[in-house]
Amino acid sequence: MNRNKWSKWGAHACSLVFFILVIWLWQYLSDQKVWKPYLFPSPLEVWEYLCSSFLDGSLEEASWITVKRLVMGYGIGLVMGIPLGMLCSRFQLMQNTLGLVSLGFQALPSGCWVPLATLWFGQTEGAMLFVVIMGTLWSVILATANGMRNVPPIYARAARTMGAGPIYCLIHVTLPASAPFVVSGMKQGWAFAWRSLMAAEIFVPILTGFGLGQLLHFGRELNAMNQVVGIMFVIVVIGLLSDKILFSPLERFLHRRWGTGQA
Repeated sequence: MNRNKWSKWGAHACSLVFFILVIWLWQYLSDQKVWKPYLFPSPLEVWEYLCSSFLDGSLEEASWITVKRLVMGYGIGLVMGIPLGMLCSRFQLMQNTLGLVSLGFQALPSGCWVPLATLWFGQTEGAMLFVVIMGTLWSVILATANGMRNVPPIYARAARTMGAGPIYCLIHVTLPASAPFVVSGMKQGWAFAWRSLMAAEIFVPILTGFGLGQLLHFGRELNAMNQVVGIMFVIVVIGLLSDKILFSPLERFLHRRWGTGQA
């Protein structure tokens, strides 16, 4: 136990040292005028922007608006995608139709949904929500269907031998056994939802609230590269926190539950 604890602390220390070295090298190259400051700012300029935007509340408000849009669209995508994936795994007709459509739409770049959403919903929150749902839905359908098809059939046969019905087997046997695959699809859906929302916020300015994508767009229009890099940094941090807080604990729980964790 102590060895594992020290190993974990050592890994964190190595990561911290690595990022400190990266920031130091970045600042050093900026001081040496390797590139023009208006093209790529120094870490100090980015830090000053982050501090000022946090103090005036604009960064906090934009982050909250973006996360709220993301969670709403992602949640709807999960609620729709998991049952549809279950149907695709259960019925060959659904796999040959909806499964094929999901495979095609998953390969479609997220930005392609933005013009369609704007025409259908205008410059409203509905357009943002639609783009996020489309970014989430297809990967969740595919991951759920593939995961349930990869569950060993012996599990369902054993449950039916003990008197379980088809619905019980589906909900209490097959779906839990496919949970690691579903969680992988959820992570992929989260990543696609992020990309979709950023594309929507950059290209669809709406008056109901400016998110991180709008701040990124404004920084580009004003040639404020410290704002652009700062917002990119915030997006990366939110993505890392969501993985560490939500998906990593869930994956560890599932690996312990099904005995698939590493020794």
